[in-house]
Amino acid sequence: MDFGVFVPQGWRMDLVGVPVDEQWPAILDVASRTEALGYDSLWVYDHFHTVPDPTQESTFEAWTLMASLAVATERVRLGQMCTCNSYRPPSYLAKVASTIDVISGGRLEFAIGAGWYEEEYLAYGYPFPKGSTRIRQLDEAVRIVKAMWSQDEATFEGKHYRIDGAINHPRPLQQPHPPIWIAGGGEEMTLRVVAEHADFSNYAGNLETFRRKGEILDRHCAEIGRDPGEIGRTVHTILVVASDEASLQAKLERAAAQGNRPVEAYLKSPIVLAGTAAQVTERLAEFQAEGCVHLIAYLPDTLWGDGLEVFAEEVVPHLR
Repeated sequence: MDFGVFVPQGWRMDLVGVPVDEQWPAILDVASRTEALGYDSLWVYDHFHTVPDPTQESTFEAWTLMASLAVATERVRLGQMCTCNSYRPPSYLAKVASTIDVISGGRLEFAIGAGWYEEEYLAYGYPFPKGSTRIRQLDEAVRIVKAMWSQDEATFEGKHYRIDGAINHPRPLQQPHPPIWIAGGGEEMTLRVVAEHADFSNYAGNLETFRRKGEILDRHCAEIGRDPGEIGRTVHTILVVASDEASLQAKLERAAAQGNRPVEAYLKSPIVLAGTAAQVTERLAEFQAEGCVHLIAYLPDTLWGDGLEVFAEEVVPHLR
């Protein structure tokens, strides 16, 4: 199993109290520690304002951070969990991603999804069509991106997007293209798109959800004649980890407050995994046994705790 973590970005209220002129240095410090600790990948969210409520706090833009982190790091791979397809024309996104793959020396993980955050769409002037439409748009967008990564002059005519002789140089360094991650667990449509296009799937949720989505993805692969073993199964989670129970409780209280929720409600979220290092190791071993090849963790305490170090030193060695 490989391991990735998110930088603090503001979206989850993790830059509150940090002066604006100190926020990028704080992000950079976490990126440097992540690389030094031996993590495999470094991730950002693609959102424009904070959750659970919009506030006046900072939220750094994803692909701007991708470019910055590409030159601020040397080894760790760089991804977004995940790019909202609706926020950028696919032809433009293909060009941006290609550029960042070159700048980073071929370290881009290209992750994309259909989008879900209606309030954010409307706040920034994006139409928010029904889910089936957004997923069809996602399918067309991935086709355009792949074409522009591989053809001298890419042409595509779809219901939602079109390009006509689009030229994309420089192309990505990675061949045949950067790994394509498609996030989302919609069982009828999204997982069909995953089966057709993705190198990696990604889900959020508990072990049962991970298992169920994997089984459905296998069925979609069988229907289109693709080997399901070609698609790496991955999961992302909010992870609160500590060396002992006393430290864990203190971290949970602060992490829950960061999300403006009581600890009990925080722990009920299916995306939250909390425990001592031993407990987290045991839980993640179950995901590994079900075929998870890459875990992407948001650690709420990267700026004020030791979760980054505890996870790298007390959990990862048992699962790598």
